[in-house]
Amino acid sequence: MRQFIVLGHDAPTTADFSLDDLSGAGRLDVLCRCVGAAVFLSHGIRKDVRIHLVLGDEYTLRFDSDTLRRLYPDERTIAARIRDALDQREDAIGHMAAEVSPGMELYRLGFEATLDDVASKGTVVQLHAEGTPLPEASLPSDPVFVLSDHQDFTDREADLLAEQAEQRLRVGPETLHADQTITVAHNWLDTAGYTEY
Repeated sequence: MRQFIVLGHDAPTTADFSLDDLSGAGRLDVLCRCVGAAVFLSHGIRKDVRIHLVLGDEYTLRFDSDTLRRLYPDERTIAARIRDALDQREDAIGHMAAEVSPGMELYRLGFEATLDDVASKGTVVQLHAEGTPLPEASLPSDPVFVLSDHQDFTDREADLLAEQAEQRLRVGPETLHADQTITVAHNWLDTAGYTEY
């Protein structure tokens, strides 16, 4: 399984935001594009992919591609589903999720608890502009890619990743948007490290 943890530093933690101004809602537009890049193909949904959106270090919203239903690849629809999830936040109690709809669960967990939970199920890889280039790295088994939104990792987040991550990788010579980074990471895995097409 491939997993992605995306940190939404200023992301909303309540359903009180407008679908007409996603960039003004803590750059929710970035997180919506990350969900789309993680789970969608041109005419379908990827298998064995999970993406965890850490919202303001208070909640984590998990999308599971194998059971996901009624989600479409446009930002507004994804944002509406995130808003629906946050509307049920009172039902999320720590590791007990509020099941929003098939393939979507909301947890009352911040980054550290989410990282601890997901790290036990795979190989943690920090995606960062100052990491080792992908072509020079070995393919991780059951990768858990961790990346930040439009902001850099905080010192605390960097310390947690230094403890948990087995690799720190960059996807190319230029700094890309988070959703583009996810697409490149998928392509790297899809092509067995750029060796099979």
